[in-house]
Amino acid sequence: MVKPTLLAQLSDLHVGSSWEGVDPVPRIERVIKAVRGLPNEVDAVLVTGDLAGQGRDEEYEQAWSLLGRFECPVHVLPGNHDDRAALRRAFELPGEGAEPVNYSVTVGELRLVAFDSNVPGQDPGAFSAEQLAWLDAELSKEPEQPTLLAMHHAPLFTGIPGWDAVNLSREERNALAEVVGRHPQLRAIASGHLHRIAASTLAGCPVLSVPSTYVQSQPDFEPPDPENEDVVFGGPPGFALHVLLDGELASQVEMLA
Repeated sequence: MVKPTLLAQLSDLHVGSSWEGVDPVPRIERVIKAVRGLPNEVDAVLVTGDLAGQGRDEEYEQAWSLLGRFECPVHVLPGNHDDRAALRRAFELPGEGAEPVNYSVTVGELRLVAFDSNVPGQDPGAFSAEQLAWLDAELSKEPEQPTLLAMHHAPLFTGIPGWDAVNLSREERNALAEVVGRHPQLRAIASGHLHRIAASTLAGCPVLSVPSTYVQSQPDFEPPDPENEDVVFGGPPGFALHVLLDGELASQVEMLA
């Protein structure tokens, strides 16, 4: 029997945060325990950004210690709450300083491409022409290899005004779609940022936003109240599991009650 490639995805750990008085660490520990307790060992773990709350070195040291409990490779990329240089130091990521964190690795039969969607100092994501050219060239290197594109910002429309304002604009999604549409080996785009499960497509490619290991957001489709801009959070932590078998990719989400 052919063994599937299993990739667990965590997102939005927010080590060091205290939203709604909630400590993120016990929730991260629950997710780590759940992944390690799956019936089948995962081949690697992907963390799609916001590892830290304020981007401090000590937060990344704690995140490194927690994620080190996995007995498999752990691949991370930054989110809008992260500091690229500090994340790079802690996890020995390729590149230098505060430049975008872009790289690719192989996980079993799956190629994983990490693509930095962040604009330092801003919550919404965006891409420079140079970054999109890098992605196009990187995807062109292995046109026959089933590939998962990992980002922090989810390239989809939610209909939730508060989230759509701090995610990727239609223009940015369209620019990314031009690249994605040229690479049919892309099986899916995996993202975080939204603190909720959301799904769509981009240029025919499935897009999945996975839950946070911390707290989840509520589906409020009314414009945010300027007198109260806080997003309402709640719900249990969660993670996703991506399964590649015979060239086909399936993505599943686990919420921990």
